[in-house]
Amino acid sequence: MDLEFLLLLIIGGGSAVATFVLQIKWKQSPVRSSAIVGVIASVSVLLFPKILSTYLTENIPLVCFGASFIGMVSSKVVSNHFLIGISGVIFTIIYFNTSTYFNGFGGGLGSAACIALLVTLSIPILKKNRRISNGFLLLRRQMRSRMKKKNNK
Repeated sequence: MDLEFLLLLIIGGGSAVATFVLQIKWKQSPVRSSAIVGVIASVSVLLFPKILSTYLTENIPLVCFGASFIGMVSSKVVSNHFLIGISGVIFTIIYFNTSTYFNGFGGGLGSAACIALLVTLSIPILKKNRRISNGFLLLRRQMRSRMKKKNNK
């Protein structure tokens, strides 16, 4: 694995966690938390362009800002910092493998962040064979009741 790509994976996970910590621990709004992380990443790259390679200078702000969208998630949905960091890493992988597909579409970073968060949220469902989360139980009950009503008519 390329050292620069490994660094971007770490930065993606770190910026997602940093945004989450700004939002939860320091009581900033989700939008302000994401903006703070994005501005810090962009300004640091602009102030020190000679330290990093051109590849990192171009990609660090995008990865930081996109991964910060994951940190905007509510603590009621995900409260584990480790899962937020894993989502940031997954975002970075998705971003670099699908960036050509999102070319010309608005919201490519947000879409990749949403997909990464959904992948991370589905890990417990895939890991536990018989245990289904409360949301899926409610959805199943609602579908069964609709099917019963439909069959009774």
